[in-house]
Amino acid sequence: MTARSRTSRIFDVFTTFFMLGFTSFGGPAAHLGYFNQTFIKQKKWADETQYAQWVALSQIVPGPGSSQVGFALGYHRAGLAGGIAAFIGFTLPSFIIMVLLAQFGSHWQDNSLFTNVIHSLKLLAVVIVADACISMWSSFCRRRVMATIAILSAGVLVVFSHHFASLLVLFSAALVGAFIPAGTITQHAPLPSVSIGRACFILALLLFIASFAFDTGLIGLFADFYQAGALVFGGGHVVLPMLASIASDSINDNSLLVGYAAAQAVPGPMFTMASFLGASVTPHDSNPWLWAGIATLAIFSSGLLLMLSAQNAWQTLANHPRAHTIIQSLNASVVGILIAALYHPIATSSITNLWDIALVTAGFLWLKYQRPPILILITATVLTGLL
Repeated sequence: MTARSRTSRIFDVFTTFFMLGFTSFGGPAAHLGYFNQTFIKQKKWADETQYAQWVALSQIVPGPGSSQVGFALGYHRAGLAGGIAAFIGFTLPSFIIMVLLAQFGSHWQDNSLFTNVIHSLKLLAVVIVADACISMWSSFCRRRVMATIAILSAGVLVVFSHHFASLLVLFSAALVGAFIPAGTITQHAPLPSVSIGRACFILALLLFIASFAFDTGLIGLFADFYQAGALVFGGGHVVLPMLASIASDSINDNSLLVGYAAAQAVPGPMFTMASFLGASVTPHDSNPWLWAGIATLAIFSSGLLLMLSAQNAWQTLANHPRAHTIIQSLNASVVGILIAALYHPIATSSITNLWDIALVTAGFLWLKYQRPPILILITATVLTGLL
């Protein structure tokens, strides 16, 4: 690949993720739906089997699930620079919004037009995730046993919403997969080899150990948020209360509630609540953008480093014959996880009346049979909200 071609790819990665960072409402599961629609179905940067493996890894490795998948997609497309471009592009919009919110308050929340647009974009998230569920079901649940694993996974997560439930579901699916007859072996496209995978793991571990030695200033801020990112399984809904407890001594309860609500309302990763908190705890003589940037980098660093290091270990396991059925079971369980997330919190927090049901149905049929570009879908959704 020429230098110009690589630069073009990196720029494409950044701009595509930047647009999604402005428009991907609905939380981690919705983001995975947007990624599937944009990068797998439209741009074809990877295939469904690779995507499902990244999603499974993101559920097993601690850190921000959807951002880890986006980082892996960017790395697959354009190397380490592509992974960094994907992370910056997807995170930058919500980072800016959260820092501005910390500085200037929450008056925008009272604007009815803004509220209507947000609601319509949440409905679009229902459409996108529903389409991703159907697509992945058709790919990974062809065998009756795999369909059963997907349904049971979804059922367990709907009934039990504990923070570690998705991790336990994946572990159970892998355990079941170890005893399932192989049947017809489905070839899984390999994930890209990561030459710096071991170095990433060592760096992540050293940073975690060193973080306990600091508790003041910018280094202390980095240490606190790095620990939070390294210890969270399950994505943004789990990290929000942990981040609130970190900053509870430095900012008042009202500000915490504003940041908590905003992290769930703005597009992009929920982990950017760290951006809000970093700006909120900035000393009077310091730059809030710097403190917000350090907090944001810290909360994401561990998960992104571990995602790269885990890919090589995953590939080693995938070469084992028994691992084929385990991967098939994990893929089916991932479908179940997405189905459960489609029900709650995505649909339950978005669909409130018959008009919402009509809009979701129309949007789903349009997407299924016409396959409009994601930008057209988003534009139509925003116009609907304004009207």
